Amino acid sequence: MLSLQTVSLSYALAPLAYVTPRAVAVAMQSKEELGKTLNPVLGYFDPLGLAEADFWSQGNDATWGFLRQAEIKHGRVAMFAFCGYVVQANGITFPQWFGPITTGATPEEQWFNLSIEARCQIIAFIGFFEFWDELSGKHYMRGGRPGEYPPFEGIPAHKPLNLYDPLGFAAKNSPEKKAKGLIAEINNGRLAMIGIMGMVSASKVPGSVPGLQGIIKPFAGEVMAPLL
Repeated sequence: MLSLQTVSLSYALAPLAYVTPRAVAVAMQSKEELGKTLNPVLGYFDPLGLAEADFWSQGNDATWGFLRQAEIKHGRVAMFAFCGYVVQANGITFPQWFGPITTGATPEEQWFNLSIEARCQIIAFIGFFEFWDELSGKHYMRGGRPGEYPPFEGIPAHKPLNLYDPLGFAAKNSPEKKAKGLIAEINNGRLAMIGIMGMVSASKVPGSVPGLQGIIKPFAGEVMAPLL
């Protein structure tokens, strides 16, 4: 279900209302033109009609904001997941003092081998970031910029902690580079979503992804158990 959701969201994009003159120009494109910009080969593709939806009776603009935020967030998580899967599958782990090392375990097995306390800490940590994102700054369904994480203000520091651009590099980019970077991030996120689901599928059903046959170790457990 998650894979279907992410794929659907990946093709139902809102106008790119990011921060630059070029981004504004992109935002004025039709959905078909925008789809062509993101993927010249496939173009615009919205089989579920999400582009015309009105989620929770909030209006189509709010729905656009939700869909854009969902895709950007899913893409970023998938990029982390893809890199993490590759690292763990190759046996690269933290030093012993961060927890027991499970030699030869698949990435899925490494998760299930963690203690309940460790899993709860990870989920709570992620939940805090979700909480801050939803309740701080201008909400993405009410005119905020989808994908821009609100800074941590009011903490003891010489300036607010900005996870969206912690070193201030993005702020120095030209408008053209920012717009190009957004397109690249969305496309990389789409590819990562396909990649991580492909590896998980190959581990659960050996042979289901021919290109990964013999590369991904099989996993006999329930890969969706953490979501149940």
